[in-house]
Amino acid sequence: MRGEFPDFRLGSVLATSFTGTLSERHGEAVERIPTPRRLVDWLGVNGLAVDSCTTAQLDVARRLRESIHAAATAAALQDPLPASAVRIINDCSTRGRASAILTPEGERRWRLGSASCVEDALGVIAADAIGIIAGERDGKLALCASPTCRAAFFDTSRSRTRKWCDMNTCGNRQKKARFMAKQRDRPTSAE
Repeated sequence: MRGEFPDFRLGSVLATSFTGTLSERHGEAVERIPTPRRLVDWLGVNGLAVDSCTTAQLDVARRLRESIHAAATAAALQDPLPASAVRIINDCSTRGRASAILTPEGERRWRLGSASCVEDALGVIAADAIGIIAGERDGKLALCASPTCRAAFFDTSRSRTRKWCDMNTCGNRQKKARFMAKQRDRPTSAE
């Protein structure tokens, strides 16, 4: 079943990776969590394993995703945060009952409650979004330079000048387009 869906675009920042489950927002949009089962898959890949998800929970997840994207975009542009987005992020954050736990290897993991696992997972994502939008983490919010993507991402590069949400997708696509344009513009040896 997984083969019929586009691959997940994974990153090191949970909240912006979650917004990446809808890519090419200004082109031909690609929905990477089209079904409740696909959200379960994404959560599992990101250390927030849940047993199941309903259509209603998927709808809540998508509202959270779009709210994080709207707030992160506003923050990256230094615009006021949309009140409706802030409200949804805060609601999801306060509904979750996840606990941070320390593993014997010294890593943080999340323990989700048994009654509302999807809500707990969304609470973790919302809390992560709050941390990056509020400027509590070392890095800066930026928007992908691809005109069809414009994904919000968290730039932790030393210079904070990263242009692409993902070099392997948007960055390579833009580099290839520039290369092809140069090839077209270059005079041929027959001329």
